Amino acid sequence: MQHSAWHDAIKTYLPENYYGNIKAFLGQVYQQGTVYPPQDKVFAALQKTNLENVRVVILGQDPYHGPKQAQGLSFSVPNDLPAPPSLQNILKELADDVGPRNHHDLTSWAEQGVLLLNACLTVPAGQANGHAGMIWEPFTDAIIRLVNDLDRPVVFILWGGYARRKKVLITNKHHLIIESPHPSPLSSYRGFFGSKPFSRTNDFLLKHQEAPIDWLK
Repeated sequence: MQHSAWHDAIKTYLPENYYGNIKAFLGQVYQQGTVYPPQDKVFAALQKTNLENVRVVILGQDPYHGPKQAQGLSFSVPNDLPAPPSLQNILKELADDVGPRNHHDLTSWAEQGVLLLNACLTVPAGQANGHAGMIWEPFTDAIIRLVNDLDRPVVFILWGGYARRKKVLITNKHHLIIESPHPSPLSSYRGFFGSKPFSRTNDFLLKHQEAPIDWLK
């Protein structure tokens, strides 16, 4: 994180020495047991998507808590692992909205300016939301506020109740908020399917003279 272009910009939105608190937290939890993602990928979302390139934010809750799944990018898993149910539904909606994508690692989205941000950046093995409320939310809220304050239009995609509660941080009228139920099998049939977030995002970007995202890449 110290070498990321985000570092100084986020710092202005945080209490003094908050980075020191994060460093201490990481040092503690990775010594205590298995934590995902690997420590060198905790800040992958910020490392893969430069601040000056952000055009879309897709907000997740916390990393996958199974072995080798978490990459530091919300909803993404490596291609050599099965897609979890929520990601399967994201790809199903993508196929219906834009077209079929034959792989489920979302790194190429991040490289095009899609910030794949989880509200919590770490999770203990097998314990969903195990690090909720401990350190990450002020940091990731600061990222949302920072992107909100950009003077160019950005699309915020908020899936599910947890992400939609972050809408209060998005106050800039330049931006577009696309919200729907979560892609989880528990809620996807209540309005996620058919919400067309991918084509709506590209329509907005094109309207504002921004390049569209190649969602199928």
